[in-house]
Amino acid sequence: MSCSHGPECTMYDTMNAQLWISLSITLIVFIIGIVIMITKPKERIIVKTIKEKKKKLNLDGLEKNEKEAVEILQNENGAIFQKTLMEKLGIGKVGITRLLDKLESKQLIERKRRGMNNIVVLKD
Repeated sequence: MSCSHGPECTMYDTMNAQLWISLSITLIVFIIGIVIMITKPKERIIVKTIKEKKKKLNLDGLEKNEKEAVEILQNENGAIFQKTLMEKLGIGKVGITRLLDKLESKQLIERKRRGMNNIVVLKD
């Protein structure tokens, strides 16, 4: 296209080029969006099933308060806050810490930190 109007033609050519560049970029972004939507993996909902049969723990060789703690955990479906367990057993902070240390070393329980609290969980 030849233009005899001088600088005005250059301006229109530049605007035309900018229009096609912007349309091309928009089209590319649109195509990328469509591809991402199509190839996105579907969400999977995972449901954990509760084991019906709980294995019987061997409580032989445990001290009286250790057996009590394990029985309380079993009655609470295997998890309880450390403070609640401390209240149910009627012992202090130092006593519950020592008791739980012993049970952890025997691989019977596990303590999990939840904010400012510990949750005591019975191991499978």
